[in-house]
Amino acid sequence: MSWNEIVIEVAREHAEALSDALMEAGALSVSVEDADEGTEAEQPLFGEPGMEPKEAAWEHSRVVALADVDADHSFIVAAAAQAVGLKSLPAYTTRSVADEDWVRLTQSQFEPIHIGKNIWVVPSWHEAPDPSALILELDPGLAFGTGSHPTTRLCMEWLEAHPAPGKTVLDYGCGSGILAIVARKLGAAPVAGVDIDPQAIESARDNAVRNKVEDIEYFVPDDFAQSAHAGAQFDIVVANILSSPLKLMAPMLSGRVADGGALVLSGVLARQADEVAAAYAPFIQLSVWAEHEGWVALYGRKGSDSAPAPRQG
Repeated sequence: MSWNEIVIEVAREHAEALSDALMEAGALSVSVEDADEGTEAEQPLFGEPGMEPKEAAWEHSRVVALADVDADHSFIVAAAAQAVGLKSLPAYTTRSVADEDWVRLTQSQFEPIHIGKNIWVVPSWHEAPDPSALILELDPGLAFGTGSHPTTRLCMEWLEAHPAPGKTVLDYGCGSGILAIVARKLGAAPVAGVDIDPQAIESARDNAVRNKVEDIEYFVPDDFAQSAHAGAQFDIVVANILSSPLKLMAPMLSGRVADGGALVLSGVLARQADEVAAAYAPFIQLSVWAEHEGWVALYGRKGSDSAPAPRQG
């Protein structure tokens, strides 16, 4: 089968509604791009981990609709424009789409990721670049955490820099389970992960099996509270979530850290670091351990009167 793309440039206020209307009019799929991409006017859209921007559109948006090559493109555009109340038919162009192996094309967009000194995150369809490294086999999926986001990377680098064989680790907000898997592969035990999303828990368990660390336990919060870990404290607690819930959870997460144990937080923008640290100050003194692309990892030890020094180098 062959397809064409219908390309329409519109203002931000029309992008979302026009996308929906194009689908109703017969488009097979629709995406919105920055029409100024690659120019000085380009406007990146970023959301915090696990949170999409409120509006996936730009001041100058490009709406791209996929349609069968034999479809009536002018009808699709006209019907969509009428549905959203545009006074005139928007200008559009079409371009052909080659008949591709879409699975292979999608997979080619995900390459192995090198993290820290000796960690590789490798999709299942790739060979590990360095078989002697700490290899995580992980495919992109619905659960947050593939190592591509700066916050995940920061937490993984902290775990690598502070190996804790035989120490207990709690990964709160575990997503794909990647941080718990790293901790376990570095020798930590027992290791537990908690997430509010049952789908994330399922993904994390599958990833643990794939990476041959089946002894990690994953829970939704209610089950965690009823488990053998109820009330337990851990040598290391890592939470890569968002700044607002991290502040709300300060008493709970701090209470999960054993005396002398470490707390590592990410999902925090650099400008949010002070307010997050302030929320934890009554329990644990935190400081910025490292920063990457505007995101930070905060780190502190329970029972320490002063925050630890940041990462060197």
